Amino acid sequence: MMIKNTQDSFGLMSKILHWLMAILIVGLFAVGLYMTELDYYDSLYHTLPWWHKSIGLLVIGLLIFRFIWKVINPMPKALESHKKWEVSLAHILQNIFYGLILLIGLSGYFISTAKGKGIEFFTLFEVPALPFMTQNPLNEDSADLIGEVHEILAIILIIFAVLHAVAALKHHFIDKDETLKRMINK
Repeated sequence: MMIKNTQDSFGLMSKILHWLMAILIVGLFAVGLYMTELDYYDSLYHTLPWWHKSIGLLVIGLLIFRFIWKVINPMPKALESHKKWEVSLAHILQNIFYGLILLIGLSGYFISTAKGKGIEFFTLFEVPALPFMTQNPLNEDSADLIGEVHEILAIILIIFAVLHAVAALKHHFIDKDETLKRMINK
């Protein structure tokens, strides 16, 4: 299997990035919802946010790498069975996905650094708060508002992900084309 994309299929790197990010994002969403219900005395109250932050930073790193990979490694050509509007819509939605992931990551970063403290990345290093956050921490109302934005954007992302999956299944079972197969095997 080729690492890079070809004109007819996605390469191994594109497939790994796609599926790894999908799994991590769905996991972050589930953990994020669960975390909001935790009581201070719950044993996971401090553990889950630590994992959520570290994995969130990982997703942002993967997003940056994925964007670079997309620029230097063009997408396979559209299938002949795809209509022009489907191809255009797919490109628009892909950019919306990237934008949502970036905004969710940035809002998560601002929530986590609201008090001017950095974020520990898997005990490897700390991602520092921005200098203005260190000198002028956000008040609780601002942090809460950013938290609400973070949650709403995550819900929108998951809705788009479900629609994306439904579209892939439509291509596979109704249109009977190679769309889904190109991202799974070949």
